[in-house]
Amino acid sequence: MPLRPELPEEGELVIGTVTSIRNFGAFVTLDEYAGREAFIHLSEVATGWVKYIRDHIREGQKIVARVLRVDTSKNQVDLSLKRINDHQRREKVQAWKNEQRALRLAEEVAKELKLPAAEATDAFGPTLVEKYGSLFAAFEVASADPKRFQTENAKSSWATAFSKVARANILPPHVTILGTLEITDPTPEGLDHVRAALLAAEKVAPDAVEVQYVGAPRYRIRVDAAQYKQAEETLKRATEAALKAIKGAGGQGSFTRV
Repeated sequence: MPLRPELPEEGELVIGTVTSIRNFGAFVTLDEYAGREAFIHLSEVATGWVKYIRDHIREGQKIVARVLRVDTSKNQVDLSLKRINDHQRREKVQAWKNEQRALRLAEEVAKELKLPAAEATDAFGPTLVEKYGSLFAAFEVASADPKRFQTENAKSSWATAFSKVARANILPPHVTILGTLEITDPTPEGLDHVRAALLAAEKVAPDAVEVQYVGAPRYRIRVDAAQYKQAEETLKRATEAALKAIKGAGGQGSFTRV
């Protein structure tokens, strides 16, 4: 049930298991590519001079590496350990764990469909990876926005079973973003105009937008959403509504993203 191509791409981050260490480098099997072998040269193990390679890696260790070169004619993959920062490493490990979980959930979908796991996952896996970027992302969409998922996969016989498993096992992702509104109106009705502008922001999405008093003329605007892109779009519409209202009443306003 290959959900990935046979070889990784140059620049890609991969998960591997160190299988053999030599004085000149280390051999690694790529966990996401059916155990295909790759190689890390000694010079790519760590920054600076490496005296003893086993001071940095050991047999059996799971590692995150960056693909330096892919020679398709020789099926050879060269990796680097040193060309990754800690943030990238953590994100890759989390993504890999998510995909392992997604594969286990795919087996639950297969049970719902009363099909062998490999047959069921072959039916929906490649399609969903191409559409949503990863199998886990597909489960997240099916959980957070089931109507969208059903619409986008309406012609697929497995969509209902997939959504059922997603809703039972995946908590919808939650994103919170913040910004600061500064709005003023020196006229006698200024307080009412400010209040109306803040209400205009909240009315954009009452369940997602909250305006909090910080200290005049500053107000914090908070947006909660299932996805980062959705949160950013809602924040943009809410702030635009507030600024339009206050400027239309003769006041002034500005917005700063926190």
